[in-house]
Amino acid sequence: MAKILIVDDSPTDTKVFSSMLEKNGFEVLSADSAEAGIEKAKAELPDLVMMDVILPGMNGFQATRALSRDPVTQHIPVIIVSTKNMETDRVWGLRQGAKDYLVKPPTERELLNRIRALLPEGVG
Repeated sequence: MAKILIVDDSPTDTKVFSSMLEKNGFEVLSADSAEAGIEKAKAELPDLVMMDVILPGMNGFQATRALSRDPVTQHIPVIIVSTKNMETDRVWGLRQGAKDYLVKPPTERELLNRIRALLPEGVG
């Protein structure tokens, strides 16, 4: 069972994503700030991180860059899931090390397809 870490300060979004993922067989962890997300990623080593951009304190772009540059977490794919839907945001997110960028709210099918495309063979 793949482990997904959701980093989002919206309890509603976290609940919606968690329900979607859990009913499809994923184990879900969550953090409500970028700093907490980085710590949880280092401690739990999830198979994938779903990162919001607009967070209190450090933003999701900064957290993605930190995860992608840390030898402990750089192997973990990050999907940015944000309400920011400008092409410049997507390009910037990918430059920070994200493997994909989705605009909220993604459909369940789109989210699951994007996650499965980034998981190692046989996981998830």
